[in-house]
Amino acid sequence: MIDAHHHLWDLSKVHYPWLMAKGTPRFFGDPAPIQRDYLLDEYRRDASAQGVAGSVHIQVGAEDGWAEAVWIQSVADANPDWPLVQVVFCDLTAPELGHQLDRFQTLSTLRGTRQIVGRAPGEDAQTGTNTLLDDPRFADGLRELGRRGLSFDLQLIPDLMEKTARVLEMAPDTQIALCHAGSPHDRSTTGLADWASTLRQLSDLPHVTCKLSGLGMFKHDWQVRDFRPIVDVCLDQFGADRCMFGSNFPVDSLYSDYDTLFRAYAELVPQACHAQVFRTVARDFYRFQA
Repeated sequence: MIDAHHHLWDLSKVHYPWLMAKGTPRFFGDPAPIQRDYLLDEYRRDASAQGVAGSVHIQVGAEDGWAEAVWIQSVADANPDWPLVQVVFCDLTAPELGHQLDRFQTLSTLRGTRQIVGRAPGEDAQTGTNTLLDDPRFADGLRELGRRGLSFDLQLIPDLMEKTARVLEMAPDTQIALCHAGSPHDRSTTGLADWASTLRQLSDLPHVTCKLSGLGMFKHDWQVRDFRPIVDVCLDQFGADRCMFGSNFPVDSLYSDYDTLFRAYAELVPQACHAQVFRTVARDFYRFQA
């Protein structure tokens, strides 16, 4: 099995401003328990116990995206028995985008990039990341990823889905991974209904695949039943051949251990869909070696 979304960090090797900002709450809660090193050995102990045998590292707010990517490459090189690929941070609006991608493509673990469009309404109002959707260079950058055979990890909130879909339509050859099922932050009946309705804007695009990940970030005291309507909608709209499991560890470790989280998804995904959701979709999307 493959975990399609997790993070690692070594605070002595790479600088992560948000991990050094003690006492600063984030949209997902208080990060204090994870403001420490989180290395592959610890992650593997949790994931391997559930049968996971390979994973996708997703960039996580390093000050220098290249430094983070080089460190992850070194981790992969030092652990050849653990298939590890990565999605790096790259500013798709940068004038020197081509040169940046050329450099990233020297790393054998590179599979795609992520530039967050939306996290949560409160933080987005401060960071201004939503404005990416209005920048024509962003759409150009997405198309450039497709030309290079690279994917894009899309993190956003439901309010941005319709506008984002129009941008993604301009890059039909770029494979898109929708992080965290589109971050349905409003878990009321009306909020989930609105999310499911607007999610259609993305699920109707054949080059978008959905990650069942990060669902604890907006429901900290979650029970399995809290995830059911989200997982059911994703499987209905995308189909099992366009859904993949991601733990979002260690962020989701703020709310549960790996075993509890994995078993929740395993219970919610029909057994007939397990091979796709927990293995083959991520294997093919992120091009793991056979």
